[in-house]
Amino acid sequence: MDRGILEREPELAQLAAAAREAADGAGSVVLVFGEAGIGKSSLVRALPGRLPAQARILVGQCDDLATRRPLGPFRDMVGSVGAELARAVTDGGDRQRVYEALHAELAVTPHPAVLVVEDVHWADEASLDALRFLVRRMERLPALLVLTYRDDELSRGHPLRHLLGQVSRAPRVHRLPLARLSLDAVRTLSGAGRLDPAQVYAVTSGNPFFVIEVLAAGGTGGVPPTVVEAVLARLRGLDPASVDALEQLAVVPSAVERPLVDALLTQGVAVLAAAEQRGLLAVAPQRVAFRHELIRRAIADAVPAARRIELNRNVLAALVARPGADAARVVHHAAQAGDEDAIARYGPDAARDASSAGAHREAAAQLRLVLQQRHRYAPPDLADLLERHAVESYTIADSATAVAAQREAVALRRSLGDIPALGADLRWLSRIHWWAGDADEAQDAAREAVTVLEHAGDDRLLALAVSNIAQLRMLSDRYPEAVEHAERAITLAQKTEDSAILSHALNNLGTARWRGGDPDGRKQLEESLHVALAAGEVEHACRAYANLIWTLLDSLQYSEADRYLVPAMDLADRAEHLGFLTYLHVELAIRRLAAADWEDAERHAEFGIHDFLPARSPALTVLARVRTRTGRPGAGELLAEAREIAVRTRELQRTGPVAAALAEAAWLRGDHATVIETVTPVHAQARHLTGIPYRAELGYWLAKAGRPVPLDDCDHPYALQVRGHWREAAALWQSAGCPYEHAAAVAESPHPADKIEALSELDALGAEPLARIIRTELRGLGVKHVPRGPVASTRGNPAGLTERQLQVMRLLARGLTNAEIAARLVVSVRTVDNHVRAVLDKLDAPTRRHAAARAEELGLLRERET
Repeated sequence: MDRGILEREPELAQLAAAAREAADGAGSVVLVFGEAGIGKSSLVRALPGRLPAQARILVGQCDDLATRRPLGPFRDMVGSVGAELARAVTDGGDRQRVYEALHAELAVTPHPAVLVVEDVHWADEASLDALRFLVRRMERLPALLVLTYRDDELSRGHPLRHLLGQVSRAPRVHRLPLARLSLDAVRTLSGAGRLDPAQVYAVTSGNPFFVIEVLAAGGTGGVPPTVVEAVLARLRGLDPASVDALEQLAVVPSAVERPLVDALLTQGVAVLAAAEQRGLLAVAPQRVAFRHELIRRAIADAVPAARRIELNRNVLAALVARPGADAARVVHHAAQAGDEDAIARYGPDAARDASSAGAHREAAAQLRLVLQQRHRYAPPDLADLLERHAVESYTIADSATAVAAQREAVALRRSLGDIPALGADLRWLSRIHWWAGDADEAQDAAREAVTVLEHAGDDRLLALAVSNIAQLRMLSDRYPEAVEHAERAITLAQKTEDSAILSHALNNLGTARWRGGDPDGRKQLEESLHVALAAGEVEHACRAYANLIWTLLDSLQYSEADRYLVPAMDLADRAEHLGFLTYLHVELAIRRLAAADWEDAERHAEFGIHDFLPARSPALTVLARVRTRTGRPGAGELLAEAREIAVRTRELQRTGPVAAALAEAAWLRGDHATVIETVTPVHAQARHLTGIPYRAELGYWLAKAGRPVPLDDCDHPYALQVRGHWREAAALWQSAGCPYEHAAAVAESPHPADKIEALSELDALGAEPLARIIRTELRGLGVKHVPRGPVASTRGNPAGLTERQLQVMRLLARGLTNAEIAARLVVSVRTVDNHVRAVLDKLDAPTRRHAAARAEELGLLRERET
């Protein structure tokens, strides 16, 4: 066996099996991960010998550039892939074209295609987006996607974490964590050498690269204490020309293509022969690469700073002399060489290339570097660069940088007297402030934008600024003002024949009217959607979908919301509008929370707890309510952050749900004073607004806590419960598909039989806190035999069933069919089919009857009486 792949037979076998399944049309994603030097690349190199004979393997490498190459790993594949994919990744500007070409490349014969992307912890954002696109589709492709990465380098906010979270939810995933070598493996590698294997193992901890490097450096003297010393020890004895060549190539953080090698090494590639023989380099006709990134780093880091600057200048000169050089690479070496002129000249183009490829993090990084040279730009050009930096930072959720850059751009526009540009930048500043959660600043900038543009002679910019005012008024529940501004924006948009602004304004008008109590507003919101779809304005269509769904959810029209969720998420997914896709996932989480599908609600809410601030507060609120209702810890911390975000927005759509969640949590623990303190100010804001659902729920919690509230004569079930009509409320909750709220309403009955029925539902849902309160009430009513509910072993869950699987198991054991379970839990029959299969598998039961018996044995069904 190859020395480099000792103790990797299980992983190779899994990769080979996954490739065979892919050849049959069942594609999957494989994650190969571990620390630096653990042998990820060695595993990839050994893979071709294990693949089916007809397999194609495509390998791309992510590089440790200061600012990454957009689509870098896919550009590495040019020459090994079809012409369409080669052209798409080389051009880079049309993301959809890249995605479609990647999809087509993996779908063509022969099968399977094995796409390997190495070191994705260094991937640029455009590459990560392309991988997200592929991950969602791999199960339907005759292909295998292999991603290698260093799991010990992923900080909490690392861009790769979002992709890994998506991979974890993919239907077919294989995880191959690579372990360090055992002492026996080190002993095998040591062979008959003079080094003590135990000492080698102690120094290296079994890291394969460290082991091989230490062994290669050994012979006389002791074991080098670090890998750097091991690498440098292998340089000893090389002639100066070879060392100079290695140092020159080591400052290039990627494989070095042959033309660049020839430009840098005046003595020709032959000067590398000795280094190749020592295993430092892999030399091919097309490129030269270090055998391991750690070798390159060790050599580069050992070069004195002054010489490293000179070596980078050599690379910079060679790149600039070549037509069509990658601007990102030029800027990287310019920064390393301290060439400020080159940064200023090529940086804006590098940022533009990255942005057009969808690599917004890289674009922001490039612009950050460029703006360090701001004194080199004329004021109008600097204002443009600042605006671009603000927009890129806004896109990647860097709110502080976005606000600062846009404020500076606005200040420059003022000094230049460019009125239209100032108005446009003020409108952007308003949007960025809103996105950052600063409601007052957003309103101030929005008002000034309209004032500035009123007489600027640009109806299109004015229409957008006025529509922005309408949007902010709508979001802050000032509906009559929102309607007034939206109608003016519609007139201006129609005059300029701008479909995007027309859709935006119709959206604001329809949402304001609908949420203000006028059901006809829905028609205008739907018109906004149709205008956007017809014009191909995907962003505006996604926003229309989002507002339609949110308002339907607030109105308890869940089946109607379901009708829009599927096409909305499909549109956002296909268009790679990740911000809207995140928001829609949170809306789906709210929908699943209503259905008491705790597991699904959490899964979708987790999409919203990352960078996209408008989704973060509602996502945290959903996660907290799941924990509150199931009795799991941590709800308080989640709600504290959600409340902080919500208060800054000054929007009832944020503060209302958070206040209700805080009230529910406080009431369940018997803290009525906190309920009153938390809810009273938000309820005071909501009670004067018509069509606001939070009014009824907040009034309900105040009444539950003993604070009298004016009776609400609307037909919302919470308002009915305040008026004592629990039976009518329960019927509405059941019709809406809200089992937890239905059980809570039934539990308000004065009759023990109703409370016991509610208790049974709550136990099936795993809603322990409310169930505990109902048991106390039953004992207070003199009921002698109160069902105790699931015993401790159920909560310990020896079978490893999820909360939803426990619910399905209990209903299955009561003899319900899958269709009946689906109706009870408000999920699809297909979802129940999947849960039932999982339950049978986890309980090792061949039939439903056997599963029920096994669950009884484990204490998953029994109820005790007290």
